[in-house]
Amino acid sequence: MNRLKDATSPYLLQHAGNPVDWFPWGEEAFAEARRRDVPLLISVGYSACHWCHVMAHESFEDQETAELMNAHFVNVKVDREERPDVDAVYMNATQAMTQQGGWPMTVFATPDGHPFYCGTYFPRPQFRRLLQEVHRVWTGDRETVLAQGAKVVEALNAHASLPSGPLPSEETLRQAVANLRESFDAAHGGFGAAPKFPPSMVLEFLLRSGEREMSGKTLEAMARGGMYDQLGGGFARYSVDNMWVVPHFEKMLYDNALLLRVYTHWWREGGGELARRVALETAGWMLRELRTPEGGFASALDADSEGEEGKFYVWTPDELREVLGDDDGRWAAGLFEVTPQGTFEHGRSVLQLLRDPEDPERYAGVRARLLAARERRVRPGRDDKVVAAWNGLAIAALAETGVAFDRPDLVEAATAAAELLERVHIDGGRLLRTSKGGRPGGNAGVLEDYGDVAEGLITLYGVTGETKWLRLAGSLLDTVLDKFADGTGGFYDTAEDAERLFQRPQDPTDNATPSGQYAAAGALLSYAALTGSARHRVAAQAALGTVSVLAPGHARFAGWGLAVARAALSGPVEVAVVGPDDDPRTRELHRAALLSGAPGLVVALGRPGGDGYPALLEGRDLVGGAPAAYVCRDFTCRMPVTTVEELEAQLTG
Repeated sequence: MNRLKDATSPYLLQHAGNPVDWFPWGEEAFAEARRRDVPLLISVGYSACHWCHVMAHESFEDQETAELMNAHFVNVKVDREERPDVDAVYMNATQAMTQQGGWPMTVFATPDGHPFYCGTYFPRPQFRRLLQEVHRVWTGDRETVLAQGAKVVEALNAHASLPSGPLPSEETLRQAVANLRESFDAAHGGFGAAPKFPPSMVLEFLLRSGEREMSGKTLEAMARGGMYDQLGGGFARYSVDNMWVVPHFEKMLYDNALLLRVYTHWWREGGGELARRVALETAGWMLRELRTPEGGFASALDADSEGEEGKFYVWTPDELREVLGDDDGRWAAGLFEVTPQGTFEHGRSVLQLLRDPEDPERYAGVRARLLAARERRVRPGRDDKVVAAWNGLAIAALAETGVAFDRPDLVEAATAAAELLERVHIDGGRLLRTSKGGRPGGNAGVLEDYGDVAEGLITLYGVTGETKWLRLAGSLLDTVLDKFADGTGGFYDTAEDAERLFQRPQDPTDNATPSGQYAAAGALLSYAALTGSARHRVAAQAALGTVSVLAPGHARFAGWGLAVARAALSGPVEVAVVGPDDDPRTRELHRAALLSGAPGLVVALGRPGGDGYPALLEGRDLVGGAPAAYVCRDFTCRMPVTTVEELEAQLTG
């Protein structure tokens, strides 16, 4: 019997009707494997994964293949987005055994969970042969299989410790910039060869460091290419080529939240109209396509619709003419690089916008008509689970974008998402990773959840002045210090009282999102800058020790750690704004502070005679009866100012 029908994961629910006798991850599956004396077949994926869908259609929906799986294995389905800890330890094993990784991930393990054979996608004929061969070896040469599983676990645990170094110095950050320049694609932007992923965290570091060439080239190239949805806004997962032309079409919340924040920061640093447009269109796409009825943000949109990757997004010249007429159709084909040969499959093209249109009014009309026509197509599926970490990233991005472009609706959306996390994802002071339809999932939050949610709440506090968000962030960060610390300055990715796997995951390197360790370091640093907590600042600095090891040769994998290190070396700058809520001068000073490009800047907003929380507000008062701003580093402040011009001069200086 298939046991996935009551899952909260949309990915698991996609498999609830398979003829495979699936178990969700849990002790029941392990107990059943021990009872039957058979291996576990652990299949890991996520709902927007194209090749996961392919393997599902080919193998998991096939009766003959399912019978082989059911006869010889206990089959376990895992949503990697719900259980990143399970995904991490088995991905380590897969990469160690095969020197590559990806999803779907296919792992054969002993009833104790020790992996002995791993792979990714297998076509159905090959998968059937593999099932039969693993069964043959398990029944005929059990000792070899058990020894292999024990050897893998021993080897992985032997290399689990993390090298670390001192707090990164200015020289460390210069080395990181030099290392990034070595792999920078000066012709097309980005780093390395195809496939190219959006280097969001690296771009944040480069912007904070004043490195305009690499950041600007990359941001413009991504925004003008096919990876960016030129009609609806928002970014696809990655580009399959080195010119950002053809994307892998799935669209993830985490990518768009990170890129929204970076494009807003690029606009703040002189990115101009392109940066403004892309930021606002991406924010609009997030609210339109991913917002849930409960106020949170769904995880992703699929790459596929009607069984074809990208079908929702691509066009032929004939399709353009059908919607727009001959004249506008030809004009749009030239503008969006839609050719008879196509840039994608079957003569279809991904829309690009390599130059600004000469006729903006015509462009706006054409774009609106194409978007309306596309809305009549069959839409990609949506993974509507709410992931705490990714909503934390969205809260930070929307709050900052709302301030930058005077869009209170974006701040309101960030606040609603924070309220959902507070209401649904906090249980006994601990964070739950997921929810769906307002119903909490059963999986404990991991380090990235705590770090990213705390980052979002601290940012939201800076924008709204609502101290409850800062207090909640502080509570989450206390849990990080108490439950995740490794005793040597770093953090494990799971809490000390979390489910025990064959390895306790710990990875300081960034992937598609900031690593849990660097996310925690950034939030700890900001919290310390607002509250004066030495404990939090010392912990942030210690967690950055791995940056010193990675920066000289592997800076691309430590982008968020480098960004946090830049903030730490810059102070970070602290601004206390004091004044009545209803005084426009208070609002002007507050907005000027928030628009500063100082790396990692934190802002505290308070009323005269407030309760002094956070500590940055203690002793700060009006100046001559007027609202005032205090610019500080490590709680040592310059003379207070009362005008935007004076504040901007201090922040620039």
